[in-house]
Amino acid sequence: MKGIEQNIEKIEKYNPILNCFITVVKDPSLLKFKQGPLTGIPIAVKDNFCTAGIRTTAASKVLEDFIPPYDATVVKRLKNAGAVIIGKTNMDAWAHGSSTETSDFGTTRNPWDLNRVAGGSSGGSACAVSAGLVPLAIGSETAGSIRQPASWCGVVGLKPTYGRVSRYGLIAMCSSTDSPGILGSNITDITKTLQIIAGKDPFDATTADRAVPNYISLLGRKVRYIIGVSDEYLEGVEEDVLNRFEDVIEVFKKLGCKVKKIKTISPKYAISVYTIVQRAEVSSNLARYTGIRYGNNRSLFGSEAKKRIVLGTYTLCRGYYDEYYKRAQKVRRLLLEDFKKVFKEVDVILSPTTPTTALKVGESEKYPFFGELMDKLLEPSSLVGLPGINLPCGLDRNGLPIGFQIVAPWFEEGLILNLSYRFEKETEYFGVIKKGFERYR
Repeated sequence: MKGIEQNIEKIEKYNPILNCFITVVKDPSLLKFKQGPLTGIPIAVKDNFCTAGIRTTAASKVLEDFIPPYDATVVKRLKNAGAVIIGKTNMDAWAHGSSTETSDFGTTRNPWDLNRVAGGSSGGSACAVSAGLVPLAIGSETAGSIRQPASWCGVVGLKPTYGRVSRYGLIAMCSSTDSPGILGSNITDITKTLQIIAGKDPFDATTADRAVPNYISLLGRKVRYIIGVSDEYLEGVEEDVLNRFEDVIEVFKKLGCKVKKIKTISPKYAISVYTIVQRAEVSSNLARYTGIRYGNNRSLFGSEAKKRIVLGTYTLCRGYYDEYYKRAQKVRRLLLEDFKKVFKEVDVILSPTTPTTALKVGESEKYPFFGELMDKLLEPSSLVGLPGINLPCGLDRNGLPIGFQIVAPWFEEGLILNLSYRFEKETEYFGVIKKGFERYR
């Protein structure tokens, strides 16, 4: 327990500055652990995963005092593997946002610059790993909510294939794209954790009935992959981010990979699709929070949740359903077919993770659709359920982390992890993570 106590002490020291945790677990009975592959490893969990005996708020005052009677499947599998759930991390309320500024419990600060945001909606998880408060954290991604904050905080963020990891016990935001995932500081830890949480779950009908490979055995295989790069994913990207991305391409060439130019549908079209689909599903999923069965009444919904409920209800109304929601789903299908076509030519797709590095606190107010714009390079792959990972690849002129993403075909997490592992061993870019740790000793 000594190691766990040290983590808690560090969290208590730095959380008042970073605000990455909503709840820190101190009850000794909740910190007990089993023997297993993750014995005694402290893990932070995003506060939209149910945790038995530990309050789960989704960063909303509506659920401020909600203590679930059961564990989400992801949490249960981690605990059975010996992990210790050390706390619940801050997020955008109901996962509505990309900066953690919509949290009813205050904004999470970026460990690299406290005047900047950590990203979102899994900003608390990314921040906690980046500051070295925990070695691993669980997040969820609907359209960039793992990879984007991982990029802005300079850590690894894996979003598995939709259906590879159970959503049971995850507070639903957009049920057709919500995907639990992992944030960490190295590929081996990420791989071991995925091995534990992946797989069919009888409590979640959307989990895939497919065998889970031995991911660890795939690491380090020297395969000469064909890597696709699309100019459509480079439009509007900051110069420093582009420069580091060019360096990344050279690293993969050195590893023996072939880089091929590909043509894809512009990611800008995913913005409208995601906006309509996500709002529609939000309006349905938030309808259950009336304050009757659990939680406080609906007057405590924040302004962002109210806006999304109204817009989602509008798009589902008779007379507007065909014009908006149905049309958005048709374009979503076009995106899926486009990816299928591209993956006949290449093994993976590479691009920057985000168009910019971390923005300053308050800048999101300048953008009517801040999250959609910051996540535009991630939304297409999330909408069609593809797996993807963010890897750190350097710093910009302000000393802020830059990330790039690898996207692979459905259920090819092993391919992503192998390629990421080889990149990690080949470069000094993961020194970015160590440099972040040094600030919070």
